[in-house]
Amino acid sequence: MTPDQALAIVSPVYDALTEPAKKDIAALLTQTTAVDFVSCSTETESIGRDEVIARFKDIGKTIPDLSWSIRQLWVSGDDIIVRAEATGTPARRFLEVEPTGRSFKTMSIDIYHIEGGRIARSYHVENWTAAKRQLMGG
Repeated sequence: MTPDQALAIVSPVYDALTEPAKKDIAALLTQTTAVDFVSCSTETESIGRDEVIARFKDIGKTIPDLSWSIRQLWVSGDDIIVRAEATGTPARRFLEVEPTGRSFKTMSIDIYHIEGGRIARSYHVENWTAAKRQLMGG
C-alpha cells in the first residue's frame, strides 16, 4: 500500500471527525470500514462501527467546531499509522470541565489495520490530559 492509498483509506475518518454534527457520519465510516470493524481504546476495551458512529455524533454536539487533521502518515505492511491533531471549543461539559469559551489543541496517534482495502481495526490514543489542562486554563 502506498502512502497515497493509505491516505485515501483513512481520510474519511478524519473528515467524519471534523464538525461531525454537520456530517453523515454513517456514510463516511461505512465507505472506509469493514462491516465487522472494531475500534480499540485499550487492549480490553473496544466498540463496533455503530457505537463509533454514535460517539462521533455525540462529540459533534459537545464540540461543534471540532477539527481533526492528519499531520503525518506512515505505512507498514497492512497497517497505517497516523499522527493527528484535534482542536475545538466545547459547547457543553467535556472531560468533566464546564464550557468556558476556551479551546484545546491535542495530539492523537492512530493505528489502522487494513483488510481488503478497508479499516478492519483501529487502535487510538488521544492526549486528553493536555486538552483538559487547556480547557481549565492551565
